[in-house]
Amino acid sequence: MTNVTLITGDGIGPEIADAARRCIDATGAEINWETAEAGVDVMKKLGTPLPEATIESVRKNGTALKAPITTPVGTGFRSINVFLRQQLDLFACLRPCKSYKGVRSKYADIDLVLVRENTEDLYAGIEFEKGKDDTAELINWLNAHSDRKIGNDAGISIKPISVENTDRIVRFAFDYARKMGRRKVTSVHKANIMKFTDGLWLDVSRQVAKDFPDIEFEDRIVDNMCMQLIQKPELYDVIVLPNLYGDILSDLCAGLVGGLGVAPGANIGVKGAIFEATHGSAPKYTGLNKVNPTALILSGVLMLDHLEMRTEAEKLEKAVAAVIAEGKDVTYDLKDDRDDPTAVGTREMADAIIAQIKRL
Repeated sequence: MTNVTLITGDGIGPEIADAARRCIDATGAEINWETAEAGVDVMKKLGTPLPEATIESVRKNGTALKAPITTPVGTGFRSINVFLRQQLDLFACLRPCKSYKGVRSKYADIDLVLVRENTEDLYAGIEFEKGKDDTAELINWLNAHSDRKIGNDAGISIKPISVENTDRIVRFAFDYARKMGRRKVTSVHKANIMKFTDGLWLDVSRQVAKDFPDIEFEDRIVDNMCMQLIQKPELYDVIVLPNLYGDILSDLCAGLVGGLGVAPGANIGVKGAIFEATHGSAPKYTGLNKVNPTALILSGVLMLDHLEMRTEAEKLEKAVAAVIAEGKDVTYDLKDDRDDPTAVGTREMADAIIAQIKRL
């Protein structure tokens, strides 16, 4: 029996968390669920959106399935999701984007995996606010050491890219490609302009690639990569990116396959992993039994793979694909007409997936 923390989140989180848990259990996966709270609902009770008990549960169990969480306005958290990743050193964000028959999209047969570095780049949160004394001190130092001058009315963000963290994320991408039988890794950068940060990223990527001669390697400049993904996504397989580019391109790739409603995600480190849908908590739909649970259920597929429960993972993904392809017991967003009265609710779609699992 494997212990897994189930973070139920807020907004639509508890509904889709229940749907995902029931579908995972139906595969026969031997999981003992430990429920934990986070978000605006627990903020009202405990004065914090992320109780220490929740963090400790994930540390103890090493694996969590997390429903969407709203970051409360006016608290010390820029993002609860980012805070969790930083606290647990979940350095790799894994975002598969795969076409499923029955999901509306302008593309077919997309099968991409984005690997995003989670800890550095402009999202490291090293910022200096306009008008502050420390900002003025930094601006004065930069102006004294650079030919490019910065005005006193500027805010500043720092973009750190290190050899150590680049090496480990690129190795993660290659290891994943090898484990999953994929053929190529593409490293994305803007090294033609940012020569000491993205240039470092590219240099390290090239060095790591030498240790994986069985996997094809190439690099792409980020703006060109965006065009390439729209024009000929079939040329790409595993894509590894710094934090900011990874955030942007993961949504672009989700758009290729029909949107965030079918986009799973994982944040993985040496000592733990959190699996989560990439969409938000959609509070306006709270309690309406209306939203699509697919993204979190597919995140459960990633979790089962991570736990080396491959048979259960394959069974769950096949069941999800079959229900979506049939198009009968799906939520409104998966219907050809979003006003289709035959659309089912969150619970009912999960029931259909469970029934399909039992037929496999």
